[in-house]
Amino acid sequence: MIVDIFIPCFIDQFFPQTGLNMVKILRSLGCEVNYNPQQTCCGQPTYNAGFFDLARQLAQKFLIDFPHENRYIVCPSASCVGMIRNHYAHILHTKEELTKYYPIQRNLFEFSEFLVDVLGVEKIENARLEGIATYHDSCSALRECGIKYAPRKLLANIEGLTLIEMHESEVCCGFGGTFAVKFQAISVAMAEQKIDNASVTQADYLISTDYSCLMHLAGYIEKNRKKIQVMHLIDALAQSW
Repeated sequence: MIVDIFIPCFIDQFFPQTGLNMVKILRSLGCEVNYNPQQTCCGQPTYNAGFFDLARQLAQKFLIDFPHENRYIVCPSASCVGMIRNHYAHILHTKEELTKYYPIQRNLFEFSEFLVDVLGVEKIENARLEGIATYHDSCSALRECGIKYAPRKLLANIEGLTLIEMHESEVCCGFGGTFAVKFQAISVAMAEQKIDNASVTQADYLISTDYSCLMHLAGYIEKNRKKIQVMHLIDALAQSW
């Protein structure tokens, strides 16, 4: 099976190892991975800021960058998947654009849901991570993509890792893109609540499918010298490799 991968801007620039780990895992499961270096942003920042014409240009480019109708597209970010799945239909207008878009909408998956729901894989061989973890449901994963059980199934099968649910795991972390800039005090208070709930579990790791949430929470953790460590689901699965 040939799989196209879509790497979000912030993972490309700040967390490239997560993208590389995703490739390693997909290859270990028998997938032939294709990466188009011409790919760029999904358009979510411009769309959320109200710059719909710019977002439309990025959506149009996405259609060019992923032209294969019958290939799965796998992405390590539910936030970007949610943008493409749920909002491109609002900014792409022509019949030609929508004809190219609908196969992409159908074939695009966040990493954990691709493994569990498409490949039927719930355990990564040799995955090992010692310690306690708790899981944060990002708003995009849970509410835009309907992802809840797939990440938990994968985490539950990592050798050495104990998964403990935190209180209010489904509550927003406070990031929300420009929300964190426009409403800083509220955003920080929401991050504080999330880390307090995670800390009650005595977890070593706070894990999620979205680095946008994790970046926000990591900033709060570092500033307030908390002991818990954020980690992307993919990196948790690849720790022992």
